Amino acid sequence: MNIKEQIKHYIAGQPETKSSELQALHQRIVKALPNCRLWFNNGKNTEGKIVTNPNIGYGFYTINYADGTSREFYQIGLSANKTGISVYILGLEDKTYLAKTFGKKLGKASVTGYCIRFKTLKDIDIDVLEAAIQYGVEATHKK
Repeated sequence: MNIKEQIKHYIAGQPETKSSELQALHQRIVKALPNCRLWFNNGKNTEGKIVTNPNIGYGFYTINYADGTSREFYQIGLSANKTGISVYILGLEDKTYLAKTFGKKLGKASVTGYCIRFKTLKDIDIDVLEAAIQYGVEATHKK
């Protein structure tokens, strides 16, 4: 199964309301980042044990480690969780920026250093979420 099929299968496998919201967010992110690289992480480690929620990834940046190694990873992640949906904006150096800049404008969302978590799309301002995503992509490209 290719990445697009994995994403489609993942979204379709969610409960009805969450599935339609994930699909709407997925389409919005792909439209906002039209040439982005798509990723799918099934949440399992190399032994096949579930270690995280499955997630869809968009874009890429290079993570450089202190030991001199590096690897590519996605910039934006989208995942269903028990209580709603999480959007991950990875690679930001300032871990307070999202909360300070977008937190109050988003609506009913929990904002940490790299994660925006909300129960349902109607609880947030999706235009503000898209602005946060665009900021995240631009910030990691400047590195």
